[in-house]
Amino acid sequence: MPSRVPLVQISSRAWEHPADRAALNTLRAIPGFDEVVRKVAAFFGERGVRQLFLANAVRVGPRQRPKLNQLYTEVLETLDWPTRPQLYVTQTPFVNAGAVGFDDPFIVINSATVGTLDEDEQRFILAHELGHIMSGHTTYRTIAIIIITFGLNNLPFLAGMALLPFQLALLEWYRKSEMSCDRAGLLGVQDLDVAMGTFMKLAGGRAADGESNLDEFMQQASEYETGGSAWDTVLKLLNTAFREHPFNTVRASELLKWHRSGEYEAILSGNYMRRGQDRDRPLKEDFLDAAGYYGEETRTTFSQFGDAFNRAKDAFSSAWRGGGGGTSSGGGTSSSGGTSGGGTQ
Repeated sequence: MPSRVPLVQISSRAWEHPADRAALNTLRAIPGFDEVVRKVAAFFGERGVRQLFLANAVRVGPRQRPKLNQLYTEVLETLDWPTRPQLYVTQTPFVNAGAVGFDDPFIVINSATVGTLDEDEQRFILAHELGHIMSGHTTYRTIAIIIITFGLNNLPFLAGMALLPFQLALLEWYRKSEMSCDRAGLLGVQDLDVAMGTFMKLAGGRAADGESNLDEFMQQASEYETGGSAWDTVLKLLNTAFREHPFNTVRASELLKWHRSGEYEAILSGNYMRRGQDRDRPLKEDFLDAAGYYGEETRTTFSQFGDAFNRAKDAFSSAWRGGGGGTSSGGGTSSSGGTSGGGTQ
């Protein structure tokens, strides 16, 4: 593996997905948002969060998981982060990791992640989680994880509050923050195939040598993003609304688009926002970036609805012509069924 380019003083704004900040601003605008955050944070506190996540975990260091510790050191150096958040491994059979905490965030990586992913894929995950810390995501993500873990009905200090809009908006931002930090993961590993291979394993697990095909997975990702009817689009929204993570095919597709945009190569060439410069970025630029992203998403969605409507109209017209001239209702039904089936496919 060639040496990675150190990204000196890189700001998290350099990799921020345009929908991330837009979704966060929407979340913050919800009445009662600050009260929910304050109540959850006050109830659990920093020590409570650590007890919640670290009751059964092993802290990584030079004498504990030294290979993983060295990998983590290299990620910190590549993203030029001056502090070293604590890293823990917990015995969990699901491939996942998380950056959590309020004032002093830390990273927890599941044992299944270490066992399933190879070294560079672990590097991608560690850089992704460090990206959350560098981006200042951990407070709201910790609130989201607590709500997901306990359920709104089991947090009595939130009784009487209208929580569904908050929950939906929080999960929407949570998913968009993942897309930001997938970019941080790519910058940490600096190998697109490694990033794509990580998504494939997150989606389908580890396969025997020669049994997995990255090109096929990317084709699958493309089909999910661009294929289907208007109803498929509705189903995608419903399937996603209460998820904390985007589907891995969607994450792969989004990261690939960013890689192809030229922004990734520009960052590796040294053309990126440094820490401190991000304070000078006008809010108007954030708005325009987000508007551009959501505008394209909206155009794509309406295009899919239009295509589906046209296919349905053509199918109806064909069925009408096929059955309108005859007297046999059975023949008309047969023609309609056959044509509609072809239209759906």
